[in-house]
Amino acid sequence: QVQLVESGGGMVKGGGSLRLSCAASGIIFSINAMGWFRQAPGKERELVATITNGVRTNYADSVKGRFTISRDNAKNTVYLQMNSLKPEDTAVYYCKLDAYVSSWFRTDYWGQGTQVTVSS
Repeated sequence: QVQLVESGGGMVKGGGSLRLSCAASGIIFSINAMGWFRQAPGKERELVATITNGVRTNYADSVKGRFTISRDNAKNTVYLQMNSLKPEDTAVYYCKLDAYVSSWFRTDYWGQGTQVTVSS
């Protein structure tokens, strides 16, 4: 069984910074990618940033230049450094793990979500 534990959300004023963390534990054969998604009230869940096992990164246009995703492979942990936060970044942020849990079975796991609120 795989678990994702997120931390680092909270409330911050516009222009401020937050750092999210997501630690994966359990039976993981290998990780393909980890990433962050977010969902604002009344909106669909959207991609924020992803990072592959080869450290290739991908960002939503709305966060490019402000957010940075990184990984600590030894700890199976992914981070999201969020700078220059805007009120429109307010959302529940979810961690996603794309991994093999055996040599042949690949699946996705989601964290429980952490609230980020940016005031104007």
